[in-house]
Amino acid sequence: MTTREDTLEHHLEAFGNQDLEAVMEDYTDESTIVTTMGTFRGLEEIEGLFADLFDEFDDPDASITIDEQLVEDEFGYIVWTAETPENVYEFATDTFHIPEETISFQTFAGKISPKE
Repeated sequence: MTTREDTLEHHLEAFGNQDLEAVMEDYTDESTIVTTMGTFRGLEEIEGLFADLFDEFDDPDASITIDEQLVEDEFGYIVWTAETPENVYEFATDTFHIPEETISFQTFAGKISPKE
């Protein structure tokens, strides 16, 4: 049986490796992600969101640092910073609802500054 910690670790590792297929294993067609860029429902919309993010982070100079990570009951939480050729993520946070082995609901918020 997979723990919620395992699910979060799998998600973060898959994102770091830009493995879209592995990222999508963490969601179902009933999953929802709410971001400052919009709300994404179901596998097709969520896959499009991550494909766009991977396009941005697909650069040897892109970096991401997890500053805080915890799981409490059914919820996972991360605080992170990142830099890509296009943007500086000065402060970012994701909250995950992981009732079983997949992410049912996720939120993202961050202070993102475009590079000039």
